[in-house]
Amino acid sequence: MCSLSFFSLFFSSTLVFIMGIYYLMIDYSIFIEWELFNLNSSMVVMTLILDWMSLIFMSFVMYISSLVIYYSEDYMMGEKNINRFIIIVLMFIFSMAFLIISPNLISILLGWDGLGLVSYCLVIYYQNVKSYSAGMLTALSNRIGDVAILISIAWMLNFGGWNYLYYYDFISNSFEMKLITMLIILAAMTKSAQIPFSSWLPAAMAAPTPVSALVHSSTLVTAGVYLLIRFSPMLETYNLGWFLLLIGCMTMFMAGLGANFEYDLKKIIALSTLSQLGLMMSILSMGYPSLAFFHLLAHALFKALLFMCAGSIIHNLKDSQDIRFMGSIVNFMPLTSICFNVSSLSLCGMPFLAGFYSKDLILEMVCLSWINCLIFFLYFFSTGLTASYSFRLYYYSMSGDNNYYSSFSFDDKGYYISFGMIGLLFIAVFGGSLLSWLIFPIPYVIVLPYYLKFLTIIVVLLGSYLGYLISNFDFSRDLFSLKILSFVSFSGSMWFMPFISTKLISYLPLKLGYFSSKSLDYGWGELLGGQGLYGFFMYMVNCIQGWYDSNFKIYLLTFVFWMFILFVLFFL
Repeated sequence: MCSLSFFSLFFSSTLVFIMGIYYLMIDYSIFIEWELFNLNSSMVVMTLILDWMSLIFMSFVMYISSLVIYYSEDYMMGEKNINRFIIIVLMFIFSMAFLIISPNLISILLGWDGLGLVSYCLVIYYQNVKSYSAGMLTALSNRIGDVAILISIAWMLNFGGWNYLYYYDFISNSFEMKLITMLIILAAMTKSAQIPFSSWLPAAMAAPTPVSALVHSSTLVTAGVYLLIRFSPMLETYNLGWFLLLIGCMTMFMAGLGANFEYDLKKIIALSTLSQLGLMMSILSMGYPSLAFFHLLAHALFKALLFMCAGSIIHNLKDSQDIRFMGSIVNFMPLTSICFNVSSLSLCGMPFLAGFYSKDLILEMVCLSWINCLIFFLYFFSTGLTASYSFRLYYYSMSGDNNYYSSFSFDDKGYYISFGMIGLLFIAVFGGSLLSWLIFPIPYVIVLPYYLKFLTIIVVLLGSYLGYLISNFDFSRDLFSLKILSFVSFSGSMWFMPFISTKLISYLPLKLGYFSSKSLDYGWGELLGGQGLYGFFMYMVNCIQGWYDSNFKIYLLTFVFWMFILFVLFFL
């Protein structure tokens, strides 16, 4: 099953990528539409769009997922129902592909809901209480976005169709399209885990690591960004970018800060994904959709590799995810260490790796744009924090002594795991330059003063030094002491967002329900309702029965009275 899925997806990916390059070269796109049924002048149609953007993105999704499935052969070795796992992952991939090639809100909803439902099944794959809680948080957070898209579909019924591509110029300043755009922004914020919906993304790490590699690189979390790239003309028309810019920068800063206080390997990488999603959202909101798409593709390559390396380390350390147990992994697992460090450096934006081409271009465009000091500071400080947590992770895992069991040895001889990582390693190195030549055939000429031109490199180097300081034992012990406990707990728990998303939301309604139940159902409601009436009637019956028992005259008079009433009614 794994091998068949791998070869099918790999060849499909190659074919679709060649088609995408051809369509990009000749500036060609195909719009396929067929009518399913007609409902009161509204045609319910099935629509597909095949242009360079959808084809190249779909080829990346298929390529990464083919290697992830191949990698799963080793990683999920002890799993009895491996075929069931592969089928669920394939359903996930098909839902994402359906979303990518849909310009119609109804078919987008099918792919969108398919992603939400299958992601719930994958998050709860390891059946324990923590996984169930994480799955429920993921599903309920994403339901907000689903509802927003459903409302958009209902509102677009007024226009007679759901193909949003038709309505860019037709109703450029109408209130309806502004409302629909705002709902789409809400949906994208939930799916791409922007503030205040960020807490589900690290919680979704309860899924198996191959799923995390797929979800956090090119599928679930990027669906919201991709949808907004498609809707980008509307963002510019209605001037809604400022809101998304602030939210994206805050998310980027919050995730970068939180990753420096985290000890769970997978959660650190999940927070780095959240940081990059904030970067994509913010640059998209500034009016550069092609740059956001470029970074989306480049990020997919090195993030999938980073998760695969993390999975290899966790697999060899017998499912231990705490980075404090790691150390000198480079001596035992050289191949995994090489891939891990290449993808980490690519994430930081080290020159001439995949992440450099997109991140450097984004930061230079930020320097050229009309933005205020706060946004400028958040962009560059968040870039420094990215380098900081990457180097902290490197120092904890690669250098020093092995902190795991002294008699325990491990290696990276797993054939399937190694093949999956090597398949992504070359793309993570050369993919950025290839994509920059494809997406920007005419190069940008960005002329900046030398101090702004070198600012990115300086920020990355300063961030790396900060990461070394944080991982330094004395400074680390001082940092996590009781002196600044409130700051560490605030930053390390994503600004208390998991508590706000779970306990705060559930605590108040449950408390209100408890008090209302206690005072109404078990209190006044009981006193004046069923039990009260029962007590009152029993008291009256006992009184009347007492009269009858103690006085035979009253009993006879009552009998005569009722007989007289019946007699009168009979003759009337």
